Amino acid sequence: MQDTSRLVELNIEFLEQGKELISEVTDSVFTACNKPVYPSGAGEHFRHIIEHYQLFLSGIGSDLLDYDARNRDTRIACDRSFACSVITDVQRGLAEIPSTDRQVRVKMAASPDADTDAPLSTSTLCRELEYLQTHTVHHYALIAMILRLQSVEPNANFGVAPSTLQHRTISASSAPSSQRA
Repeated sequence: MQDTSRLVELNIEFLEQGKELISEVTDSVFTACNKPVYPSGAGEHFRHIIEHYQLFLSGIGSDLLDYDARNRDTRIACDRSFACSVITDVQRGLAEIPSTDRQVRVKMAASPDADTDAPLSTSTLCRELEYLQTHTVHHYALIAMILRLQSVEPNANFGVAPSTLQHRTISASSAPSSQRA
């Protein structure tokens, strides 16, 4: 069986990036929406990310991860201090995950129809930790765009996939010295 430890560490690191960004923006930037350009603000995206982690943590005890059972707690989207506190709680929860990978069942809506049951899939803790990481990066990319539309520039690596960062590093190191700057 695979070890979950490194994936847990990476998820904790990505969540830390989010806390750092939240602490750097103002309340108005965090909650701003500009329909139809971005109908969900940065705070709404953070809420969405955090609630996926909460559902992961609450579901691993029963081996059923139901990503549709989100509470949609508006305090996370509107209160930066509360959002950071909840992220810290999630980070603590992640740190307590057993290092041994195991199978879990996953439920997630596959249809927009309310009367359609979501299918159950079989997954593993490692695979779901990978999902949470990529889901977080995807929403961080959206948050970065929302912030830029408000003239706020996040860290250059915020919302950039690890594979893209690796590619950039490799490309920069293999470029002729005249092209490096």
